[in-house]
Amino acid sequence: MTMRHPITLSLCLLMASSLNAQVPKPATTHGPLITFEKTEHDYGTIEQGADGACEFPFTNTGDEPLIISQFRTSCGCLVPSWDRDPVLPGKKGSVRLRYDTNRVGPINKSATVTSNSVDQPVLVLRIKGLVRPRPEEVASPAPTPSH
Repeated sequence: MTMRHPITLSLCLLMASSLNAQVPKPATTHGPLITFEKTEHDYGTIEQGADGACEFPFTNTGDEPLIISQFRTSCGCLVPSWDRDPVLPGKKGSVRLRYDTNRVGPINKSATVTSNSVDQPVLVLRIKGLVRPRPEEVASPAPTPSH
């Protein structure tokens, strides 16, 4: 057997060896991962004094416990709350906001969640809507004095 084309043989050997090489697997992320069902709550139009509570459910889609260390709001008209216990992998949790609906007008506020999530350690949640004034009550006529 004569080798007329040593370059061709070298290329064939190189191609054959590259076919046997393993394709690198994508890197998997280890640690807690926070996955919210929604990141915005729309109240729509609500009446002054209505219940301003809303909830943002999430799941820890990671493989280590998730801890929310801070939940801050953009103004004093929002009150944040959350469960302080770690959320185990695959389990659900939630953060909650209560808007002061005695403030009439448009709502466009945010709150920032800080956690040990490896992909989103800081995440902004938003609320929006409109608070309309309570309807004016019809004043009763003053009683007329009787003589």
